[in-house]
Amino acid sequence: MIFKSIIKHKWIALLSVFSTFLYAGVQLYQPQIMKQVMTIMSSTTYTRHQMSTKIVGPGIALLIVAGIGIIFAIISTLAAARLAQDIGADVREATYRKINTFSYENIEHFNAGNLVVRMTNDVTQVQTLMMMVFQILLRIPVLLIGGVILSVTTMPKLWWITLVLIVLILLVTGVLMGQMGPHFMAFQKLMDRINAIAKQNLRGARVVKSFVQENTQIEDFDKTSDELYGHNWAVGKLFSAMIPLFTVIAQGAIWVAIYFVSTFVTDSPTVATNSIGGLTTFMTYMGMIMFAIIMGGMMSMFASRGMVSIGRINEVMATESVMKFDEKAENEILDGSVEFEHVSFSYPNDDELTLKDISFKIEAGQMIGIVGATGAGKSTLAQLIPRLFDPSEGRVIVGGKDLKSVSRGTLKSNISIVLQKAILFSGTIAGNIKQGKNDATDEEMTRAARIAQAAEFIETKEGKYEAEVEERGNNFSGGQKQRMSITRGVVKDPRILILDDSTSALDAKSEALVQEALNHELKSTTTIIIAQKISSVVHADKILVLDQGKLVGEGKHHDLVENNAIYQEIYNTQKAQED
Repeated sequence: MIFKSIIKHKWIALLSVFSTFLYAGVQLYQPQIMKQVMTIMSSTTYTRHQMSTKIVGPGIALLIVAGIGIIFAIISTLAAARLAQDIGADVREATYRKINTFSYENIEHFNAGNLVVRMTNDVTQVQTLMMMVFQILLRIPVLLIGGVILSVTTMPKLWWITLVLIVLILLVTGVLMGQMGPHFMAFQKLMDRINAIAKQNLRGARVVKSFVQENTQIEDFDKTSDELYGHNWAVGKLFSAMIPLFTVIAQGAIWVAIYFVSTFVTDSPTVATNSIGGLTTFMTYMGMIMFAIIMGGMMSMFASRGMVSIGRINEVMATESVMKFDEKAENEILDGSVEFEHVSFSYPNDDELTLKDISFKIEAGQMIGIVGATGAGKSTLAQLIPRLFDPSEGRVIVGGKDLKSVSRGTLKSNISIVLQKAILFSGTIAGNIKQGKNDATDEEMTRAARIAQAAEFIETKEGKYEAEVEERGNNFSGGQKQRMSITRGVVKDPRILILDDSTSALDAKSEALVQEALNHELKSTTTIIIAQKISSVVHADKILVLDQGKLVGEGKHHDLVENNAIYQEIYNTQKAQED
């Protein structure tokens, strides 16, 4: 994916590579000019006037080369920064698009907080790595190879000092980086854990404060934070040892070079002059070699962290959605009938079946109620109809077609589900309603809001349908959020509408008005109502009774009251509570 992004931005990548190589070349050439300057200045054969005259040319050349180096350095930095930003944006967008193709099962496998970290922190690490690769890493081989060759040609007798310098720096770098690697591996996992703790604490702030669990949450966060701090501190200590060790090695190499150069100096003025000029250049090249190796070590550290992030992103990109759609299937309008054929279902990593061998038929246009005790499998059954999950066994048939054979567009256009928990997105009321139908007109939104009994409070808002919705709909009550969710489900006039306990926050009058409007306005729509209260489904054409994942009864209200023990128990319990 990263390689494809580089190919996509090939011109800026080529500019970055070209300018980085030229900048490295200029760095290697500068000491040669300095050698000429030092040789002239250390010469005893020139008069002061001759020396001033001869030094003008190399001095101007040095200024010109330095200026060229500055220009290429700026271009290299800007091009690398732009390329890193482009790659980061491409990777982030591709990861987000991929996540949006995941099924519920895929998202539960990764965990939502984990996926957020991969799209943010991990992408930032990749972006940083790309910046350093194109700005620094490409210079390293040029400086290292060029520095070795030029240092040896400058002072051939001291070649072995260059070799010893390289070996010692590589040895120190390898040992220190080897110890840092495991800490970086642990770093990203701890970041995931901290993100998850913070996310759960902030989202569940009401629960935490209601049960006075702030100290417990702080202790959990501090424990993980301290563990992360321990890894960062370990890396910091290793870094603190790295630079002094490199400095000692470099200064030692310079001292040895000076010592041996002093032995080369004889009574001959020419030899003395060339040795002084060559020593300065030789030390400059040794500094470049050391810089290249140190930066290579630093890059290996960032690379180890960046490669972990690349691996985590690649894991997301390589994951195929558990749910497959027939891409060749055409979008079509279904008639709204639903049939379950010996359907069983269990959630991922759960050995127990949530639904067990369920079979029933629903005719198009019917209103169906689904009741049962908590944990009976009502919501699970409802989620199989819009294919949020696939059954472990059996078939779900909608409009005479197996759901696995219809297109994604067919499901979207024919089935709406209003989930038990009303979820609103930050933006506007119209923006939330159009989640159900992207091109919904004002008339369609108004009609849907009227059916869901949401128009009464939307019309009182300043801006009406353009009124602001805060994050998670925090500026609306529970009942208002549920009615807006129903509006979103109704706006596209679906063939099948599933209400998963989505009127639980409404008072009895509002709930009755919603059901009356659904019966009157959506006569051709198959409506499936999952409810805790039997009063919500008492007028349904058929009621399905679930108990411990099994279908234990179906029929009209009065038949079930007389003939079904489970339904009788629920009905009598609720009636006693009302009395």
